[in-house]
Amino acid sequence: MKTGSDSDVDVSCASWRLGVEAHNLINWQTVPLKCQEYIASYLLDGQYRSDSKTVCREAYFYAKKLNLTNRDIFIFDVDETLLSNLPYFANHGFGVEPHNKTAFSKWVASGEAFALPETLKLYNKILSLGIKVVFLSERRLDQKDVLVKNLKDAGYPTWEKLIVRDPASFGGDDTFEYKSAERVKLVGSGYRIIGNIGDQWSDIVGRYKGFRTFKLPNPLYYS
Repeated sequence: MKTGSDSDVDVSCASWRLGVEAHNLINWQTVPLKCQEYIASYLLDGQYRSDSKTVCREAYFYAKKLNLTNRDIFIFDVDETLLSNLPYFANHGFGVEPHNKTAFSKWVASGEAFALPETLKLYNKILSLGIKVVFLSERRLDQKDVLVKNLKDAGYPTWEKLIVRDPASFGGDDTFEYKSAERVKLVGSGYRIIGNIGDQWSDIVGRYKGFRTFKLPNPLYYS
């Protein structure tokens, strides 16, 4: 049992993470320094996967009860949803360090992100139900080739569409507006969004967010 200051840190950091996941804490830039060890433990010691499993199981239970059409799609975000960038963040303070676009782009270019196991299971189950999957990513157009290979290497061999951000048509940093606009295009082309899963609230709110949305845990960064 921990006592004294160690216990106080655990309680406050657990409360901080809850506030993040509930979207009560917003627009934060980095994980509090005192919470670095707590976040590392959460991600590496099993609780993160257990929480992800709960979300993904519920998404499957929901999807298998639906009356489906051939235009139904289930949208998946990519980073920290399909693919994990945990090796990068483990080398950069588990979210304590300010985001470094150059360093993260170098990591992305390596194509070494691995599949989040519970999402990979969900992906395969969604496909087995006959539902098309669409990947809607914040990755840039110039990163698409690397992303395609990374996804296939990680166990995601097929999809209906892979959407990445084209700075020429949608610049800036507003994930909410970008993803909403892309979903509007999907619905306009005849698709029905029956489900939508992501690790950020900006993935699953806004226009045509889907019949039901699912929020995966991510205490590392806020978009």
